[in-house]
Amino acid sequence: MRTRRLVLVGAGHAHLHLVRQAAQLCEVGLEVTLIAPRRFQYSGLASGVLSGALAVEAAEIDVVALASAFRVRHLSQPVTAIDRTARVLTLAGGATEPFDLLSLNIGSVAADPYQLATQAGVWPVKPLANLFALRTRIEADSARDGASPRIVVAGGGQSALEITASLCGLQERQGVRPDVTLVAPAFGATLPPAALARLTKSLAARGVAFRSDTVVGREPQACCLADGGALPCDVLVLAAGLAAPPLIADLALPVDESGRLLVAPTLQSVDDPTIFAAGDCAVIRDHPRPAAGVFGVRAAPVLLDNLTALSMERPLRSWRPQRRWLSIMDLGDGRGLAIRGGFWSLGRTSLRLKRYLDLGFVRRMRADPVPRQET
Repeated sequence: MRTRRLVLVGAGHAHLHLVRQAAQLCEVGLEVTLIAPRRFQYSGLASGVLSGALAVEAAEIDVVALASAFRVRHLSQPVTAIDRTARVLTLAGGATEPFDLLSLNIGSVAADPYQLATQAGVWPVKPLANLFALRTRIEADSARDGASPRIVVAGGGQSALEITASLCGLQERQGVRPDVTLVAPAFGATLPPAALARLTKSLAARGVAFRSDTVVGREPQACCLADGGALPCDVLVLAAGLAAPPLIADLALPVDESGRLLVAPTLQSVDDPTIFAAGDCAVIRDHPRPAAGVFGVRAAPVLLDNLTALSMERPLRSWRPQRRWLSIMDLGDGRGLAIRGGFWSLGRTSLRLKRYLDLGFVRRMRADPVPRQET
């Protein structure tokens, strides 16, 4: 076996698993470098943090400590460019990092077709640190004014509904009546109809208004709608879908309509077998799926096996994501909405299950002390 430089870009679900199994990668001749922010915010607990039910620290993993515990070299400067021909990454500040094998697990960004994200009072749902900062902002506004800021959530999918519920929970914990409007052409298209009816009725009772339209602009204290109207708005949350990070386009490799890297069932790019990807930034060709953390978790052992197999010149393993999976929404009021295919359950038991699964994942991914051998 010859030594190869494996660079992991991003600290998503799959790469956290790889860092913990770094000894296995080293045994097959891979020198592992992780390039990722110093802290990882876990998406499964983001709604709980936003609602005020959980502390920010409950959803965070110290990437520096994890890499150190498992003896993985870590760089925190973000990657700004990828040169596949030269096999070199360029980092912020101009430093470069060579690679032989590259794995991407860099998540997704909030879709922003109307270029609103940089305007005042606009909060994209990604990166998740935005939601944690939004909680602080709303808490301060409510404490100062004794009332909810006028919040508009742009989006009607499952994530937008969950964020809306969490914002209600945040206000309710402060003794304030929520003032939230959800704006989208349609709502909850992926939810079972009966579950959607139950959820929307509950949200309406908590102070949520639903408007069938699209947010297309931002003005001081208002947001502009596609029908020409406007809504009073102090806080605009962009939750109208996700897209691949711009770095994926820099690869000049095949992508899907959302910009996600197209990979084979082995998690290798369909056009470059030395480029691997998992999680929201990639999708297996001919097997479309939504962006959801469960797929990064399930892909993790496949990614580990295939990086090992490639280094040992053995056949790689194929994987296809499941057609149904468990998804649990945190409704911000002590209840959860659990969905798997056409089955659903709304209540406190669902939220207890969600907390058990999500807090368990964070606990497993945090650094364990690794005894060092004496020399």
